[in-house]
Amino acid sequence: MTQATISKETGSTKTLIQTKSFTPSDIDRIFSVQKKKAQALKLSNYKQRILKLKKLKDVIFKYQKEVQSALHSDFKKSASEVDITEVLPVIGEINDAIRHLKQWMRPVNVYTPPTLLGSTSKLIYEPKGVCLIIAPWNYPFHLAMAPIAAAIAAGNTVMLKPSEFTPHTAHVLKTMLTEVFSEDEVAVFEGEVNVATALLEKPFDHIFFTGSTPVGKIVMAAAAKNLTTVTLELGGKSPSVVAEDADIKLTAERIMWGKFLNAGQTCVAPDYLLIPDSKVDEFVKYAREATEKFFKSKEENFSNNQDFCRIVNAKNFQRVSGYIEDAVKKGATVAYGGKVNGNDNFIAPTILTNVHRDSKIMEDEIFGPLLPIVTYNSLDEAIEIINSKPKPLALYIFTKKNGTAKYVLKRTSSGGAVVNDVMLHLVNPNLPFGGVNHSGHGSYHGIYGFKTFSHERSVLQTPKASIVKLMYPPYTGFVRKIVSLTTKWFV
Repeated sequence: MTQATISKETGSTKTLIQTKSFTPSDIDRIFSVQKKKAQALKLSNYKQRILKLKKLKDVIFKYQKEVQSALHSDFKKSASEVDITEVLPVIGEINDAIRHLKQWMRPVNVYTPPTLLGSTSKLIYEPKGVCLIIAPWNYPFHLAMAPIAAAIAAGNTVMLKPSEFTPHTAHVLKTMLTEVFSEDEVAVFEGEVNVATALLEKPFDHIFFTGSTPVGKIVMAAAAKNLTTVTLELGGKSPSVVAEDADIKLTAERIMWGKFLNAGQTCVAPDYLLIPDSKVDEFVKYAREATEKFFKSKEENFSNNQDFCRIVNAKNFQRVSGYIEDAVKKGATVAYGGKVNGNDNFIAPTILTNVHRDSKIMEDEIFGPLLPIVTYNSLDEAIEIINSKPKPLALYIFTKKNGTAKYVLKRTSSGGAVVNDVMLHLVNPNLPFGGVNHSGHGSYHGIYGFKTFSHERSVLQTPKASIVKLMYPPYTGFVRKIVSLTTKWFV
């Protein structure tokens, strides 16, 4: 393996990260050794897997400061936000797996119909094998380690490709995982897009991808060539519907928290707001108050705030700042924020009102600290706007009436939904997290992550004497009568 240097702009400075440049032969070799290791791991028991999960948890705590430093170097994410959004969720996933893995791995007995009288039926969970995990840049630690924990709990080997946009975090991930696992069980592949492209050519047993919908299509097409199963954790425009009866102050506080966490670079961030026209001014007032309370900064000096991170790179800065320019040209008003600084990839928390529905900001997933507000005259009009777009990863409804929430939920579709808050469905490991259609395929978290990386194998065991024998040919009158009675009474 040859050494390569990646140049990474961080604010106004440049840092150099030494990383490995993987050749196709390197990938072939590691894939081959993992294929062999996967066969051995099929025989691992829950105690052996739990031991690995505990070691994984220990190494996270050992390198917690390094993780904080890496994320600050990549896009100035504060240590507190790193702990809350990157470290804490992963520890929660690992602890949940440790507590429940013994139960998850048990065979599940299922009902056997009378036509198979005497037989027993069960499901057994076996590892899928060699798994490729492609992690994104927005939560580069969390969204790499959480699926790794699920894959290890299910007894697989893993080849991880972290994002090239966050090289400091990728480097720390490699250091940590190399300390816990040998490369025949978990291997990390740093590098650019060409590395991911080479990895996607291999016939993996499963691919787990988190990222944008356009890249998700590329991953799915590559997987199809080898008939590899895929989990796609994508995104989309997640709407927030504010009903006429909603508590506007509480609503504004919760939406602002979710919108500006990680500078809006969150796949389930509230992407746009649907609200009655009569409530807009009140919402903006409370949204301003909540934002300045969260970050202890006035609108004019947000660029100096140490708790508000930056856009990950210049390319994404140009994309997100371009949404403001386009929206304003089409008649939108900057009701709050709007300041940008390309030298620091800084975009202030921004609220836009009078947004035209044909603006770019209403077409693309924003992935930045911008909240466009669109008004509606009736709940049905809000629902029509939601349904005119691809199915989102999340849907948020703010109302005091259960009937209103049910009305919206029944008439829309999304990967997940929260009533009177945002994003918190991710915290409950008993809820599957994933999208639908354009926002993703498959789910994980808790037992759903274990199942994602497992093959649910059906096993039927029949006794020596089986009533099915009564239906063997030749098809005499007696056999036909048995078939007729069975069809009528027992199927």
